[in-house]
Amino acid sequence: MLISGVQKFTMLDYPDKIAAIVFTPGCNMRCGFCHNKEFVLPEEIKELQPSFIPQQAILNFLKNRKGKLDGLVISGGEPTVQPDLKDFIKEVRKMGFLVKLDTNGNLSGILKDLVNEKLVDYVAMDVKTTLENYTDLVGDMANPDEISKSINFLKQGSVSYEFRTTIIDGIHTIDIIKKMAKLLEGSDKLYLQKFRPETTLDPKFQTKKPVSDKQIKEFIKIFEKNNIKNVEIR
Repeated sequence: MLISGVQKFTMLDYPDKIAAIVFTPGCNMRCGFCHNKEFVLPEEIKELQPSFIPQQAILNFLKNRKGKLDGLVISGGEPTVQPDLKDFIKEVRKMGFLVKLDTNGNLSGILKDLVNEKLVDYVAMDVKTTLENYTDLVGDMANPDEISKSINFLKQGSVSYEFRTTIIDGIHTIDIIKKMAKLLEGSDKLYLQKFRPETTLDPKFQTKKPVSDKQIKEFIKIFEKNNIKNVEIR
């Protein structure tokens, strides 16, 4: 599997676990507000490719961290576009590690297979906006039907999961939030993240200001009214 980066230690990215993170290159969305364009755009990925980390090097690293790490987070880019993702996860699990998958949910079939085959223990899915606004915000590579299937599948509770939304001033209006709350109704966990105007895939997002604490708290109340059990700011 292609691995474009690694973070050898985190206590933040896998709830209640000590983990490492591997990042995979390539993505099937084009979010203008993305901070990891070097893992998304083909021309940027090509430049980075000489520095990619061999899969065996990661497996050797994990072997030496048995008893020190609980699990591995697989992030991106978008990991589900990797054709040998499943084989890589099997190797990780053979060593006794838990696996958390970060995904955009754009390939629901792969997500379902990984969960049903008990290859992942935790899923964090980014929910960008309402289904009808998806392609406007993240490009026409997004498939709203696939997004909906992934959301509904995770809400069934076959695996521990969380939804995550990056809140962008001027993009996530009250009306949008109300529709998203309906879409995520009955979910276990939702984390709201303030957009940070740093280096982004689309430079126009660098002029956006972070939303206020007051506005975020108003959004939390809207989500909570739709029976989302835990809504927090991350």
